[in-house]
Amino acid sequence: MHNHCRKIVAICLAMVLFMAATVANASHGNENGTAKKAIVLTAFGTSYPEALVSILSIQKTVQKAFPKIPVKLAFTSNIIRKIWIERSQDKAWQKAHPEVPAEVLHVKTPLATIADLQNQGYRDITVQSLHVFAGEEYQDTANMVQGLRSIHALKPRHTPFTRLELGRPALGMPGEAHPYKTDLAIAAKTLKADVEQARKMDAALVYMGHGNDFFSTGIYAEFQTVLQKEYGWPVIIGCVEGFPGFDQALAALKVSGKKKVLLKPLMIVAGDHANNDMAGDEDDAWKTMLTKAGFTVKAELRGLGVVPEWAQLYVVHLKDAMTQKAAQ
Repeated sequence: MHNHCRKIVAICLAMVLFMAATVANASHGNENGTAKKAIVLTAFGTSYPEALVSILSIQKTVQKAFPKIPVKLAFTSNIIRKIWIERSQDKAWQKAHPEVPAEVLHVKTPLATIADLQNQGYRDITVQSLHVFAGEEYQDTANMVQGLRSIHALKPRHTPFTRLELGRPALGMPGEAHPYKTDLAIAAKTLKADVEQARKMDAALVYMGHGNDFFSTGIYAEFQTVLQKEYGWPVIIGCVEGFPGFDQALAALKVSGKKKVLLKPLMIVAGDHANNDMAGDEDDAWKTMLTKAGFTVKAELRGLGVVPEWAQLYVVHLKDAMTQKAAQ
């Protein structure tokens, strides 16, 4: 009888401990005890109000795909965030630009955005890079996510995140899980309308990418090859920074046999680089230099973010990231 009573006490104690653990976990999650989910979209950003439509279009697309999960924006550019901070304190500027949402006026770094969400009880967070390729900005974001994932508490329930993952950029990244060559092929199909537009004009399609002087940008040259093979049409990519640059783009254009050029940014937004370096009137703007080289140029200021098929790339990559094993 004595042993029987001890068993009953042990069972009751185990039940109490189980209920306490359940309550503790539920306090960090939803009503069913699972961690609250959130999504953070990280972009380089833009200071051009009219270019924001590209980023906001992607946010809208993602929010539609995940209607029950909050989707927050974060900008990786320190310079651009500083500009928005100044505007957030300028009532006259805000009155002149009512289309700019408060979230952009008060946009933060990815780190600060994630910290805010964690402070609000969100412990299952997926960060989706809106960068074109896995370059400097993406790698910095990946390092930040990895650092946050490494935080552990003595009591597991106090660990900041149950899951913190990062979705790959549009043109993919190295690794076996999602071969980047497959991502290049899928991305190429999203630009069909651009190629058809150029074909109707009998013009070569020239894209200006951002690139990077401190990081290999050979992915752009490979993507150019994929596009040309996909469409059988002169599609040429050059970068503001890194390889291939304007000189390589011009050399390819000269052997294309085309005298007309449809010039577009291969960037999420049509911001400073698109307006000035690509379509500007200065002597070193691509439109000016191509015109002087004897080509008839039509420049279009359209960011990739407003292309529905391109925006959908990030939804797919986000879903892939959300199915990855939770961080340990």
